[in-house]
Amino acid sequence: MTAFFEPARVNAGRLPGPEQNMEETAATAAGRRKVHVKSYGCQMNVYDADRMVDVLAPQGFSETERMEDADLVILNTCHIRERATEKVFSELGKVRLLKARRAAAGKTTTIAVAGCVAQAEGAEILRRQAAVDLVVGPQSYHRLSDLVARAAAAPGVVDTDFPTEDKFDHLAPPAPEAIRARGVTSFVTVQEGCDKFCSFCVVPYTRGAEVSRPLVKVIAEIERLAAAGVREVTLIGQNVNAYHGAGANGSLGPLLRQTARVPGIARVRYTTSHPRDMDEELIAAHAEEPALMPFLHLPVQSGSDRVLAAMNRRHSGADYIAVVERVRRARPDIALSSDFIVGFPGETEAEFGETLALVRAVRFASAYAFKYSPRAGTPAAEMADQVADDCKRDRLSRLQQLIEEQRLDFNRALVGRTVEVLFEKSGRHPGQIAGKSPYLQAVQVAGPTTLIGEVAKVAITGLGANSLFGQLAVG
Repeated sequence: MTAFFEPARVNAGRLPGPEQNMEETAATAAGRRKVHVKSYGCQMNVYDADRMVDVLAPQGFSETERMEDADLVILNTCHIRERATEKVFSELGKVRLLKARRAAAGKTTTIAVAGCVAQAEGAEILRRQAAVDLVVGPQSYHRLSDLVARAAAAPGVVDTDFPTEDKFDHLAPPAPEAIRARGVTSFVTVQEGCDKFCSFCVVPYTRGAEVSRPLVKVIAEIERLAAAGVREVTLIGQNVNAYHGAGANGSLGPLLRQTARVPGIARVRYTTSHPRDMDEELIAAHAEEPALMPFLHLPVQSGSDRVLAAMNRRHSGADYIAVVERVRRARPDIALSSDFIVGFPGETEAEFGETLALVRAVRFASAYAFKYSPRAGTPAAEMADQVADDCKRDRLSRLQQLIEEQRLDFNRALVGRTVEVLFEKSGRHPGQIAGKSPYLQAVQVAGPTTLIGEVAKVAITGLGANSLFGQLAVG
């Protein structure tokens, strides 16, 4: 299960204000069409959204931050969140009204639903919302240009196949200027799909079986990113440490090592991992590769062995702690993050207590916790002993309180220390720049924008609600 956030991306990194309006006016004058992508969910959806824009660029589409200006609106959906499908239809109701207003002004709008809800619901989306012109699954967006053309001619196109061809072979590289506009950090998909079949998860049904890209093709993509100014890459996959691409000897470790050696790349990360796939080669990379950041997102989901078995996780709480100990021996300064589900069918108060005990034993720098919610078509949705929602809310609140205490403890321990920060953008206030610590925390300092894209030492002086504050270190 991939850690997620919502919305994942809405036209990140584009020109704001009057400059953007001038750019869009010029594009309109040149006859270019505009696309707006609203993307929800995991990091892979962020990557997919960028690649959709890249696919459409040769067809004359330029990206716009304003949905109202878009000739093509794409909702890039996620099926993991609770009531994900209903949220999509609620959003589609708003987009339908926008389409009608634009039509009254003589403008044509194409509406596309992409991503995992598109894969799961297919033609049902067209039945429930007639304003939708195109439904495209996450394995078919390399055909987006043709599909948009077909939908413009005859609305109601659905493509949710799992094609035999590798979509990455059909995706043209993004233009250097597009890469630069997205900033100095980038996601790179290296693996898709999952063969684990956790009983609560829809990923095997919406993303398909595990597929890994060949090592040489991933490195070629990273070299293009680095040449355009990217300094940090995060290798992503639904089960990224199950990576077994050709040339990697069946492990993610060799790919991480080669990524760290690409000229210009200063930092490497990866997410999301499964405890069963933390092999010795991967753990050794943490010990031996300085560019591999000391931050590991490793979902456990529960501390109860009975619940883990019902989830089909195929590891115990003790197995998870043993993996954590191996990683910490290799990289003592590593920070850990995780995912938790509370209120899984049949979970007792004592079993929830085992989850709290595991959290206390491991101590996390951050974590995501969610109430269990059934997903149609998954085994857990049909299980007896579904936990009452008020009980789930209570357990979630207690777990989140413990996680927050640990997060604040971890952050407080950095005050007075000096850490390296990769600066990514201007801060909220004049004269301020913002970046990330090795532990993925937001850090803000007073400094020149010439440092954007550079790694510099920062003395941490204080804490905000969601970020650290510091001063550029001397020497």
